[in-house]
Amino acid sequence: MLVDNEARPVVDSEAEISRVTDPTALMSARPSRETRQMNGAEALIATAASAGVEICFANPGTTELPLVQALDSVPGLRSILCLHENVATGAADGYGRMAFKPAMCLLHLGVGLANGLTNLHNARRAFTPVLNVIGDHATWHLPADPLLATNIESLAHAVGDYVKRSLGATTVAGDLAHAIEAAIENGGRVATLIVPQGAGKSPVSNPWLARATALRSSPTDHSSDGISCFSSRTSV
Repeated sequence: MLVDNEARPVVDSEAEISRVTDPTALMSARPSRETRQMNGAEALIATAASAGVEICFANPGTTELPLVQALDSVPGLRSILCLHENVATGAADGYGRMAFKPAMCLLHLGVGLANGLTNLHNARRAFTPVLNVIGDHATWHLPADPLLATNIESLAHAVGDYVKRSLGATTVAGDLAHAIEAAIENGGRVATLIVPQGAGKSPVSNPWLARATALRSSPTDHSSDGISCFSSRTSV
């Protein structure tokens, strides 16, 4: 066998060998988030953190991988992996009752939301602020009726007052800001944002950071007028 030695890289020192084979050095060669444009998932997480959301209880799947990666790369929002969806929604409910502000709850598709409905029902009855982010199949995949496709909107409306589907990367940060506003209204509500997988991958600017920062100073109104709160809720 003939070998072209000139085509091989020449490594002259042990330090150079270490640099080439060190995984940390290879990772550092990748462009950082600060040197490139955000994608939709990173804009969503940055908006949540700027609005004062501090914790995310998550039971994600492959559809939510862009959001999982964003939780790892964008500072300011702590993520906690939960072993079941009802654990995640129960933790979000308990956190909201104690902290008087919403936690994010990241779930996998409509089936994941269905598994967490019990504690979201409890949160709704207790006027707890909860911010649900539900992943969905890529929009181009939905016409094929994939195995786990469900009517997420119908499930979310059963336990929440605010449900919205994001249309793409350019709107996802603004949609999340609106969902946070909805979660802290009327003493606390369950707000759900549905995020198709493609919305998290495309690059996008995030002009909603300033508005999200302003939301940080908007306290949840825990009014003692339970009758008026209940009336406004049941009329939805």
